[in-house]
Order: sequence, then structure tokens, then C-alpha cells
Amino acid sequence: MIISHKYKFIFIKTNKTAGTSIEIALSRFCAGDDVITKLHPVDELLRKSLGYTSAQNQKIPFYNYSLHDWQCMFSKIIKNDKRKTRRYYAHSSSGEIRRLVGEEVWDSYFKFCFERNPWDRAISYYYFIAARRQERGKKTVPLPEFISTGCLEPLKKKGIGNYTIDDEIAVDRICLYENLEAELEYVCNYILGLPGLLDLPRAKGQYRKDKRHYRDILSKQDRAHIAKQFSREIEMFGYEF
Repeated sequence: MIISHKYKFIFIKTNKTAGTSIEIALSRFCAGDDVITKLHPVDELLRKSLGYTSAQNQKIPFYNYSLHDWQCMFSKIIKNDKRKTRRYYAHSSSGEIRRLVGEEVWDSYFKFCFERNPWDRAISYYYFIAARRQERGKKTVPLPEFISTGCLEPLKKKGIGNYTIDDEIAVDRICLYENLEAELEYVCNYILGLPGLLDLPRAKGQYRKDKRHYRDILSKQDRAHIAKQFSREIEMFGYEF
């Protein structure tokens, strides 16, 4: 997630939509007071190797704390939790960001994110989770079980849940992953006026080992489960299996 005060935009990061690659690329244009959230150590090394600005300004200023924030902090102090202070994080939602930056900034900055065909996105998420579990020496469940037992819920929360507030769209533009390059060119060059091309690095592409089209991987039952869970996104963007 990035908040650029220099170019007056907020990039809201959704899950499995090339968000890490986009965030790294956008970091190139960030100034010292912009908010850039922390990435996985491997991705931070990639960002550093490119000479782009790393994670910064993630801590929430105390003057922006709500009563609930203070209560959480004191509770963590009592529990001796090292994560006492509030921070922006990679998948901060629109509601959280709006509350923290204030109405004036939220209303005046250009806010955008990406959405993706849910069948394709589900496959990408499955292999990402499977690889992460394997790294930790844990087994992963078979794909049909993964899809049918609620494991895709984070895709809702970090997808449509991130770019809506009270179930209403809260951003200025929802770009489509399927038109990634064209969308980025339009937003970055014609709306934001960034001084240069957005060169996307390839981040997290190593997790998906099965490169087949999602139609060749998903069964009819898998297809139906995903269609039901992501029915609103399918209707909104006209996605088809």
C-alpha cells in the first residue's frame, strides 16, 4: 500500500493482483514523507536492488489514534506484545486508510486498486499458500477442499473488502489485472502524471508451478464454489469462466 503526498494518490493493494510488483514500481516515485508499507524480505531485497525507496512512515502518529487504538495499545503493553503501536500494512483497507489520513486527503487524492478474474485469482492464491506452507514444513489440502472449506475468504477480505466501505465502492478506479499494462499506463501517465515509465518487476511469480489455464485445473464443482463466493465481482466486471 502506498500513500503518495507528492503525487496525491493512494494505491490500495488487493491480494493476488500483481500488487507487490506494482508497489515496488511505484516506490520509485515516492518522496520522503510518503507512506510505503513493508514487503516480504525477498521482495524488499528486490526493491533495494532496483534502488527504489523501501518501506517507510508506516507507524500511525499518536494524534491519529482513536479510543479503540489506545485501548488496543494498552492491552498489548499489558500482554508484553512487541507490536504495540498501530501501523499501516500492506493490505490496509479503504476504511482504515480513510480514517487515518482524514477526509480531506482521502477525498482529494486519486485512489486506485486492481481486481482479477476470481477463478484465475483463486488458483494463484492456492499455489501461493501451498508454497508458503511447504516452506514451513506443513502440508496443504487438495485444491477442491481448499476451495470448498472457506480458505478463499482472505481473497474477499483483501479484494472487494479493501476497495469498499460499508459495501459501497470507495476508490476512484478499479483497474483490471487482465489489462495490467494498459491500466497502469493510463493511471500513471494520464491521471497521475508520473515522470517516467512504470517498469514492473516480477515479484512472487515463482510460487505457481502449474502454469495451465484455470479452466484446465478447476472442476465443475470448483467453478461453482468460486462463482458463488465471488458472484458480486463476476457481475460487476463481467467475468466469465
